Amino acid sequence: MEKANTPQLSLKEKVGYGLGDTASNLYFKFFEVFLVYYYTDIFGLNPAAMGTMFLVANLWDAVNDPLMGALADRTNTSKGKYRPYLLWFAVPYGLAGWLIFANFSFLADPGLKLIYAYATFILFKMVYTAINVPYSAMMGVISPNAEDRQELGRFRFLGAFGGGFLIFLSVRPLVEALGKGNESLGFQMTMGIFGILSVICFIICYKTTKERVKPQTESEKVSLASDFGFLLKNTPWIIMFAAGILTLTNVVLRGAVTIHYCEYYLGWTNAKVLWWMDMTTLFLSSGTLAFIAGCYLTKWVLDRFTKKNALIFLTILNSIGIFTFFLVPPQAVVTLFALNLFCSFIAGPTPAIVWALYTDVADYGEWKYGRRATGLVFSAAQFAQKMGITIAGTASGFLLAGYGYIANQEQTPEALMGIRIIFCILPGALALANGLLLLFYPLSQKQTETIQAELEVIRAKSA
Repeated sequence: MEKANTPQLSLKEKVGYGLGDTASNLYFKFFEVFLVYYYTDIFGLNPAAMGTMFLVANLWDAVNDPLMGALADRTNTSKGKYRPYLLWFAVPYGLAGWLIFANFSFLADPGLKLIYAYATFILFKMVYTAINVPYSAMMGVISPNAEDRQELGRFRFLGAFGGGFLIFLSVRPLVEALGKGNESLGFQMTMGIFGILSVICFIICYKTTKERVKPQTESEKVSLASDFGFLLKNTPWIIMFAAGILTLTNVVLRGAVTIHYCEYYLGWTNAKVLWWMDMTTLFLSSGTLAFIAGCYLTKWVLDRFTKKNALIFLTILNSIGIFTFFLVPPQAVVTLFALNLFCSFIAGPTPAIVWALYTDVADYGEWKYGRRATGLVFSAAQFAQKMGITIAGTASGFLLAGYGYIANQEQTPEALMGIRIIFCILPGALALANGLLLLFYPLSQKQTETIQAELEVIRAKSA
C-alpha cells in the first residue's frame, strides 16, 4: 500500500489537473472583468436591472451547489466519483458560456434582452456547477498526501491565472480585431474561441488524472440530511465558508468595475502603448503575470509558514495595497502599475492555500464523523464563493446606478467617486475582514498532520 506520506503524483498529472482551472478561468476571469461592462455598455442592460438579475439568478445556487456536491459524492463509476463529470459536461460548459455573449440579431427589444440574459446566465451557472464542483472535489481524492495536495493547489492556480493572463492579454485586442468596430460581434467571436479552448482543457484534465483516495467503508447508507448535519458541525468548514464569501465579494466587486475605473477615472483609451496592447490590457496582463509569479512561490511560502498564518498575513497585506489605490491620482501611472504588481504578487499564493485548507477540512470531517463528503465540502465552498459573486454582482449594479453612472457618457464627479469606492475602499475592507476572520480558524498544522496519519490507518483497516 502507498503511504500517505509518500508523494504519488507525476508532473503530467499536476499539469493536467491545473488545466481544469484554466478551463474554468477562461470564463470566470472573462466574467469577472468584462461581464458587467458587456451587460451595461454593449448589451444595453440597465445597471439596476442587471444587479437584480445577478441576485435572482444566483439564488438557485443556494440549492444547486450543495445538491451537486451530494450527487457527486453518491456517484460511482469505474472512472471515479468526480472525474467523469469533466467529460460529461465539457461541451455543454463551452457552449453555455458562449451563449451569454451571442447577442443574436432578434434580441432588439429591451424586455427580450433581459429575458435572454436571465436564461443564459442561469443556464451557464448550472453547467458551471455541474463541472466545477466535481473538479474541485477531485483535489481531495487524487492523493492522500499533504504535499501532493499543496502542489495540486499550486498547479491549479498556475493554470487558473494562466487562463486569466490569456484573457487579460488578448480579449480587448481580439474584440477589436474580430469585431472590426462592432464590439458586440467582437465579444461573440472572442468567446467562441475561448469556449473551444475550455472544452479542450477539461478533456485533457479528464484524460491525465486519476482518483486514488477511497473513503472508509460505511456500515449504512448516510442520508443527505445527515451529510448536511455533519457539515454544519464542522467548525473549520464554517470559518472557511464565511472567508470564501468575503474573498469572492472582494475580488468580483473590484473586477466588476475595473474597466470602468481604467476608462472613466484614469482616462485610458484603446490607443496601443506596447505592441497590440492598450494601457488597460497592459495593466491587467502585467498584474496577472505578477499573480502567477506569486502563485509559483506557494511552496516556498508553505515551507516557512503554516497555511493559516501565511493566508492571514498575505490577505491583510493585500487589503492595505487595495486601500492605497484610492490615494493614487490618475497621472501617477508608474505608481498605479507598481501597486497593481505588488497586490497581485502578494495575492498569488492565497488561492492554492485556501483550497489546500479545504482538503484539510474534508479530512477533519471524515476523521471526526466517519463520513468523507468531499463533494459536499467543496460544493459548499463553491457556494460560498458564488454567494460572494452574487453579493458583488448585485452590489456593483445597484452601486453604479446609485452613484449616477450612465454608460458611454462622461461621468459626473459623484459617479467617478463611486467607481473609486467600489474599486478601492469596499474591496479593501472586505479583504481586511477576511484576514481577521481567519484568526479563528481552529486547525493547527500539527493537528492536520495527526488527522491524516490516523485516517491512513482507518482507511487501511476499512479496505
